[in-house]
Amino acid sequence: MDRASRPRDQVSAEGVRRALGDLAERISVEVIPCCASTNTLLKERAASAEPWHTLIARRQTGGRGRMGRHFFSPEGTGLYMSVLLRPDLPPDRLWLVTPAAAVAVCRAAEELGAAEARIKWVNDVLIRGRKVCGILTEAGTGPAPGGPWAVLGVGINVTEPEGGFPPEAAEAGAVFPGPVPGRMDALAAAFLRHLYALCAPGPGRAFVEEYRARSCLNGQEVTVLGPGGAQRALALEVDGDCRLRVRYPDGREEALFSGEVSIRPAGEPRP
Repeated sequence: MDRASRPRDQVSAEGVRRALGDLAERISVEVIPCCASTNTLLKERAASAEPWHTLIARRQTGGRGRMGRHFFSPEGTGLYMSVLLRPDLPPDRLWLVTPAAAVAVCRAAEELGAAEARIKWVNDVLIRGRKVCGILTEAGTGPAPGGPWAVLGVGINVTEPEGGFPPEAAEAGAVFPGPVPGRMDALAAAFLRHLYALCAPGPGRAFVEEYRARSCLNGQEVTVLGPGGAQRALALEVDGDCRLRVRYPDGREEALFSGEVSIRPAGEPRP
């Protein structure tokens, strides 16, 4: 069957709830046809939404990633979801939500038969060397009851879109080689189950060793993108606080808490 004639998979609230089982009593699921960004919409509702409310759009017109990047969000091939969390954590530890979510995505994908999933610090999930998932966590306080909140946005390329990914998403890949009816619902539910286990009532550190073990950057030459511009470095390891330890050409080492790195092309001089 050629790609153009393959059936599309459509996520449904009923299907996700059914796959969640008893956990559907604690996680509310809402599926909408389209929105600009699930994160933006759920942030607007943060004052009234209950914890663990999950908003899923079948398509996004303004999907966002880190650093303000656009996230390609066509209908029928991806999961675009945001979860409202009110973790029992001080604001300066809300960042733990992002690595916990990355581990939850990896577990969910492999549970459904995907190839081994790796993590590119801090928020990208890779399968077969291609980015299949991006994560964006946005926190706030505002008037919402229950204290600080976080909106966790997850975009997963479940299957490759017809015609392939656009040039601006050249590094993108898909979790599965082709669509299977019901797989969207199953993957969404599996992710939510693993996320709930890791983040309710708040992310501890049980996932940290797994996050470190899944890192694909250890020993790689990278470019560190930060406020001071781009710098060459050697990625050493992800430490026990989920920071990326790097060494610069002058021998100086740093543990990166935030920012972004890209893998340098093979053959370039080692820092």
